[in-house]
Amino acid sequence: MTEPSGGGGERQGRPVVVPAIALVALTALGIIALLGGLDEAPDAPKPLGQGAVLDQGMYMTKFVESRVKVEKAEFSFDDDKRFVELVFDVTNKTDETARVGMPPEQPERAFALTSFAGSLVRISPAFSKESGPFTFALLKGDESQQLQPDVPTQVVVRYRLKAGERPPDKVTIDVASFEEGTSFLNAAPQWEMVSEQVGEKFLPEIKARVTLPVRQEAGA
Repeated sequence: MTEPSGGGGERQGRPVVVPAIALVALTALGIIALLGGLDEAPDAPKPLGQGAVLDQGMYMTKFVESRVKVEKAEFSFDDDKRFVELVFDVTNKTDETARVGMPPEQPERAFALTSFAGSLVRISPAFSKESGPFTFALLKGDESQQLQPDVPTQVVVRYRLKAGERPPDKVTIDVASFEEGTSFLNAAPQWEMVSEQVGEKFLPEIKARVTLPVRQEAGA
């Protein structure tokens, strides 16, 4: 028996067919959303060169140059000393005296440091342990290990070259930064290096990768 035309019954909608591949894609997106979304690839460090200025949080730093420095022997039986020097203009932006410090031997040892040189977490090519580093600040001709608040200061990080050793053509520095947090002991504000936990280690986040050509003077 056929239904009379123009009957009062509701018209049945046609079933919608969803392809299997679409269902799989929707399910996958739902799972990703529950897990917190797609992982974003970490940003590559900002590439910088000679003369660049970087805000490191605690410090405002200008990467002045890299050079070969020769210190003439005082006596005829001594040899001249040659160094590869990394030169920075550093301003301590905090309200307290900071230290020049030393570059860390390994990046995973840097996260607890707040000194300026502690933020130079990797220097390439690597120099031997016998070469240094030696660090100091120069203010009005005097050497110091202190960086006074809001006082632009030249900082030198140097490595001694062995007799006959050829200096590199360029030096590349991975530079970290700092942020203001709170001490877990007394909740007082304190500066700390921006780091991330990888397994059981804390690795500094590389804010910039700075490449400096090594300037060589005649006779160096």
